This record gives sequence, C-alpha cells and structure tokens, in this order.
Amino acid sequence: MLYFTQMTAALARQDIRNLLKGQPSLIENYLDLEAQLQPNGFDISVRDIARLRTPGTIARENSQRAVSELAPLEFDRLDFIDLTPGPYLITHNEIVHLPNNVMALGRPRSSLLRCGVTVNTAVWDAGYSGRSQSLLVVYNPLGFRLQKFARVVQLVFFHLTGETEGYKGAYQRENI
Repeated sequence: MLYFTQMTAALARQDIRNLLKGQPSLIENYLDLEAQLQPNGFDISVRDIARLRTPGTIARENSQRAVSELAPLEFDRLDFIDLTPGPYLITHNEIVHLPNNVMALGRPRSSLLRCGVTVNTAVWDAGYSGRSQSLLVVYNPLGFRLQKFARVVQLVFFHLTGETEGYKGAYQRENI
C-alpha cells in the first residue's frame, strides 16, 4: 500500500505570482500579467497557427515517430484570422519553465467553448521548459475568428508530492 507524505495541490494566484519571480521565471514573454494571472492558473496566448499538411506517425519507439508537417497561416493586417472548421496546431506566445516539483495541465478558456471551439493539450511535465504547442479544433460549422495573442488556454499548476528528475523528452526547449 502506498502512503503519501504530502498532498499535491493546485497552485493559487499568489503561489503562481511567487514562481513568476523565480530564476528562471515560471512563465516568460507574457503580455499582461494582471490579465493573464487567474485565481487558479495562468492564461497563455496564441503566437502562431498552422494547418496540418501530412499524416503523422506514433510508434512503439520514438525513433519511428513522425509528427505532421505544417502549413503556417497568416494573420491579417489587424492580426485576425478566419478559421474554417477543422484542426489547427497553435504555438503559444509564452515560454514556460516548470520546476522539477511542479507540473501543469492546460484547459481551454470557457469563451472558446461557447464559440464551438476547443484546445486540446498534453501534460506539461515537471522540468519542462519551452514554448509549447496545442491542438485548436474549430467545431462551429460557421467557423471562428481568432486574433493573434488572444488568450486561449489556462494552465493550472500542481505541486507534486516530491521532486522528479524533470522532463527529458524531445520537446524540451521547443520553439525558443
């Protein structure tokens, strides 16, 4: 039987603010601290968006992995883009630096859901550092209008019950 010596908990606004003061900062390249810092997380925004151009491959071994190639899309002169229904890969603006005892989960902002749009994310592992990517899916048959640097995902941070070695995968320091 497993016994935990400490409880894990989601970080509150003040805990996140304290980690933002660290070296390295929990998050860098944010646009507006007071708008992005939430009671239970931190909103991250869209820097780039692309269509998937090719199929991808996930195999038992990472050596056989092939992610889909991308076709970058351009925002208009007012920094908007009109998206038709379907999947898109977004690159976030903010760079995340997780300590080895903190992980994060990303959830779509509720306004997206009310527009028929969602964002799917993977786990942000403890020790990860990078400018992550997520899958934005437009389900609304009428499409969706998105502005560059719009906040689309809220990261919720969790203290782990102990420190880990930290993330060592292929996406460490991605898009920096």
